[in-house]
Amino acid sequence: MSVPSDDFFADNPDLRFYVERWIDWARLAQEVEYKGFSEELADAGEGYASLGEAREVYSDILQLAGQLAAGEIAPRAAEIDRAGLRLEDGEVVLPEAMTEIFDTFAETGLHGMCVPREFGGMNAPLMVYFLASEMFARADVSVMAHFGFHGGIAMALLMYSALEGSATVDPESGGIVDCRFADAVRDIVENAEWGSMDITEPNAGSDVGALHTRAVQAEDGSWSLTGQKIFITSGNGRYHIVLARTETAADPDDPMGGLGGLTLFLVEAWTDAEDGTRHRHATLSRIEEKLGHHASPTVAVDFEDAPAQLIGKRGEGFKLMLLLMNNARISVGFEGLGVCEASLRMAKAYAAERYSMGKTIDKHELIADYIDEMETTILGLRALCVDAAFSEELSQRKRLRLLYMAPEDPEEKAALEREVRDLSWKSRLNTPLLKYLAAEGAVDMARKALQIHGGFGYTTEYGAEKLLRDSLVLPIYEGTSQIQSLMATKDALQFILRDPATFVRRLAQARFDARLAAGPRVRRVAQLRLHVMLAQRNLMMRIAGKKASGLKGRPITEWRKGFVDEWDMRTDFAPALLHAERLTQMMVDLRIAEALAKQAQSFPERGDILDRHLERAEPRSRYLLDQIRTTGDRLLASLRGAPAEQSAAAR
Repeated sequence: MSVPSDDFFADNPDLRFYVERWIDWARLAQEVEYKGFSEELADAGEGYASLGEAREVYSDILQLAGQLAAGEIAPRAAEIDRAGLRLEDGEVVLPEAMTEIFDTFAETGLHGMCVPREFGGMNAPLMVYFLASEMFARADVSVMAHFGFHGGIAMALLMYSALEGSATVDPESGGIVDCRFADAVRDIVENAEWGSMDITEPNAGSDVGALHTRAVQAEDGSWSLTGQKIFITSGNGRYHIVLARTETAADPDDPMGGLGGLTLFLVEAWTDAEDGTRHRHATLSRIEEKLGHHASPTVAVDFEDAPAQLIGKRGEGFKLMLLLMNNARISVGFEGLGVCEASLRMAKAYAAERYSMGKTIDKHELIADYIDEMETTILGLRALCVDAAFSEELSQRKRLRLLYMAPEDPEEKAALEREVRDLSWKSRLNTPLLKYLAAEGAVDMARKALQIHGGFGYTTEYGAEKLLRDSLVLPIYEGTSQIQSLMATKDALQFILRDPATFVRRLAQARFDARLAAGPRVRRVAQLRLHVMLAQRNLMMRIAGKKASGLKGRPITEWRKGFVDEWDMRTDFAPALLHAERLTQMMVDLRIAEALAKQAQSFPERGDILDRHLERAEPRSRYLLDQIRTTGDRLLASLRGAPAEQSAAAR
């Protein structure tokens, strides 16, 4: 077999392209290095002398991550998968090799990679963490998943403190120098503690509004929390960010009975007495026995009158949770990308050495096509991941600047507000798309890697079966693939509802560009855009036709109200919900094409990658558009218990 890589950063030219040539580190560093750059800061260990020096450090961190992934994690992946986890005296026992890996993380300071220096961290951009996550996931997803709940929880607590106004900010630099959760943040960075995000409950998975865990406030203002959370990744940690119900609904239509009645809390799972004894406020009732991710603890957590600290305000829990979930979904996107990369490398290495019918199987057309498709998908997925991570990080950091260091000039403040809105909207559009493609792509590529190995893939010898087992959870956690597609579809169609005139203008422009724009690549990307917009228009016309039929018998004076204002996403959007995954796949292909086209403008050699993507995306887009136009009415009619309706006019 081929010699394993000793550096997952050095051996990946596409990843290095983003780090060395594409990512706008200057914009990120402007927000992260809030004190600026100077020799004095560098000498005092409080910053860097220049942007170039900062970039060198970011690259050094990624090189360290790449070497640890290749040299420390990947060689032990099979060992920790076989060893698994066990629950002893209410505590999770990790495999010895897993513990050694995380001891190394602690020694290198990587748990504080993105945490500000004032809290003992390296103060690197979140982008560095996301890129490192890809390499860790390529080595082993259990390690990557657990790693994310160290620094990730620390950064979440810093963000929540800043948003609620309990952080102390240096008025000159704008940096956070203290916060309400400072002890927990430092504990995570200095002592390698970690935490978890506790949302899911029995009978309340994707339906967050059905949560029953309850928090009550005592007369002295303190809070206590009672309930059970399940499927909690790394829930054996100390710091739990818990979503709980605090409000009681007055009637079934009261918004406080659903998402509006949820509030976010920080619960310390235990406190240690001076004599070394531990008193638990949250107990672990079981470790889930999973198909994959064998060294990543997934536990059930029970709270019984556990002391809890309120985060934000009552009733803001769902909104605050979404901030955490957005970062988590981007992180899963990079995790899926790492699994894709591992699958490709494994498949290529085996195919290049396995002879069949007089030649290595990578020379057989079917296998060559598999590998080419895997490579092309990875190149596009990485472009989408980096774009989403960049806009999300900038939007969060600039939002904090608005809160604490808003420009005094009204025009400058308004410009910053527009920038935050634009970045947030771009991140909102990209995040479900990348999570969808990364998760589904990881499963598909792991499956192909196993198939390319043939009978050996079904054994544990080569590790292909482990990749497939590990990949299968990615379309499920942090929001299923179906939830991602529903989010992406609803956002796209609600934009049309809010501003149909703009949609019509853009549709006309897409038609023009697809036929007459300068340059074949521009026209081909425009054709993808046109297909997406035609699919959206088709769905909106079918929705509108159904809505219009419901206005029969109502006075004409009420038609506008009934058509524009009285929308119920659960019923009126049925055709769009049925075709959500198809539309999402089309939007994914378009977004990747746009990202690669932008790269090709500055780096012409990236045009070949765009061509490869378009070669795959164009026929797929035509096929999906035809499916959306011609299918679904029979099924929707059966769900309504009505005969199938003719919808030729809508199509």
